[in-house]
Amino acid sequence: MSKDLPACPVETTLMLIGNKWKVLIIRDLINGTKRFGELKKSIGTISQKVLTSNLRDMEESGLIKRKVYAEVPPRVEYSLTKTGKSLKSVIDSMIKWGNTYKQSVNKE
Repeated sequence: MSKDLPACPVETTLMLIGNKWKVLIIRDLINGTKRFGELKKSIGTISQKVLTSNLRDMEESGLIKRKVYAEVPPRVEYSLTKTGKSLKSVIDSMIKWGNTYKQSVNKE
């Protein structure tokens, strides 16, 4: 990954996890290792191509690691790196904020 990161830390964070798919991938991997099919199923509407692209980007950024097992058929598992796990507090804050927002909208 290039060391040419934006000066603004918010911009850096958005660069790394700034699309909904990456956030949902992190959300799903916080609870542990998952296979490609498990991720695709839990995320739902994501295409195989988009999921693959996002996983590659996140691996290149050091947020996730990919482990390939020498089996037939091949088994590939994804998990968060230490850096990826450090995003747990960000995801937890998003969950808390989202729940609060949904409650306030439902009261109106």
